[in-house]
Amino acid sequence: MELKEKQRKILDVAVELFKEKGYMGSSVRDLATKLNIKAASLYAHIRSKEEILEWICFGIAQEFFDELQEVKNTDIAPREKLNLLLDKHLSVVLKNRDVTHIYSNEWRHLEERLPEFVELRKNYQQEVEELISEIYKAEKWELKSPSFTTRFILHTLNNSYFWFKRSSDSTDEITDEIRDKILFGLLGNQHS
Repeated sequence: MELKEKQRKILDVAVELFKEKGYMGSSVRDLATKLNIKAASLYAHIRSKEEILEWICFGIAQEFFDELQEVKNTDIAPREKLNLLLDKHLSVVLKNRDVTHIYSNEWRHLEERLPEFVELRKNYQQEVEELISEIYKAEKWELKSPSFTTRFILHTLNNSYFWFKRSSDSTDEITDEIRDKILFGLLGNQHS
């Protein structure tokens, strides 16, 4: 999805607005006011408010898929692959904190493309689950519920932006802390 310069500006301002007021609490008029233009002028650049939500949700979903493919195509030890998966997913979350917040909380408001987005999320979860299962099998770790483990990891990673203030913690420190908590919690004494 390649956005024009004006669309990128609209997207940036919409992210701020949706984070502040929520998707449903935001109007095209609110967005136009923040952009210092007339609401009718926005429609020269967007079809609807929902299109902006589509840009947000499908855009970050593509980033997650791109990073996952890189992890899957990397020839490293399984344990390191799990570390890399956590690092790559977290890097997308932490560099896009506001977008991740909207993606995690507002996707249900997609109407026209909701079924497509739900399918995309399921496919991502399935690919992550397959990767985690392969890693556990290669390391001979017990994995009682691949689906639960995957949902637990993704939920933890996707909501990690809540736990840290932007100014006080570096992305590396956050990533290390979360990776250690997830790995220790999942692997116990096997982690090292």
